[in-house]
Amino acid sequence: MTMPKIIAHRGASGHAPENTLAAFQLALDQNADGIELDVMLSADKQIVVIHDSTVDRTTNGSGHVRNMTLAQLKQLDAGDGEKIPTLEEVLMNFGGKYLINIELKNYATIFDGLPVKVAQMVKSFNLVDTILFSSFNAINLPRVRHHLPGARLGLLTAPKSARQWIWRLFRYDALHPFFSDVDEGLVAACHARQQQVNVWTVNEPEDMQQMAALQVDSIITNFPLLARQVLEV
Repeated sequence: MTMPKIIAHRGASGHAPENTLAAFQLALDQNADGIELDVMLSADKQIVVIHDSTVDRTTNGSGHVRNMTLAQLKQLDAGDGEKIPTLEEVLMNFGGKYLINIELKNYATIFDGLPVKVAQMVKSFNLVDTILFSSFNAINLPRVRHHLPGARLGLLTAPKSARQWIWRLFRYDALHPFFSDVDEGLVAACHARQQQVNVWTVNEPEDMQQMAALQVDSIITNFPLLARQVLEV
């Protein structure tokens, strides 16, 4: 049985503030194979790393990210004194050290410039070989590839939607389904199409073991150290 790669969800977010440099460093320290992070645009069109459309849950502030400038966002505490990072900061600190799965989260503004700006930034850092772009917004995928032909693309699917026929209209290199949607048939079908299966978000040991038994390619988890301990037994 091949051990799946371990991708730290929003960094090692089970033990550090999510989507912060501290969480990404902890993932590296815990020997994760990569990290997953979320990006969107600030009011002044800077690429910031944050999951929610508002800052309310993950910081000491309130308001929509798209209505705040980078300077305003940088004033907030994202947990334990950490700041909301920019994608540029993440790539400067961690680019090339492990796989970075960038989720494009322009779900409220699906035709904005986020996919293009992120593709251009990755190209400027010469990191296309170590980046995986993913999104629930399938329209983002061809937009990234148009500006970065060598980009690897992952299609995220909501629970119970991994098998919808509409996904066949898009080209992507990996399917990112919710882990409970995965069975032998789905993995076999994806692998037959030369597509990886990277499952989210797997935090319980028995689920980690089941995904490994199904031969998924990567497990996205809040607990990369636990995943490695479970899977290396």
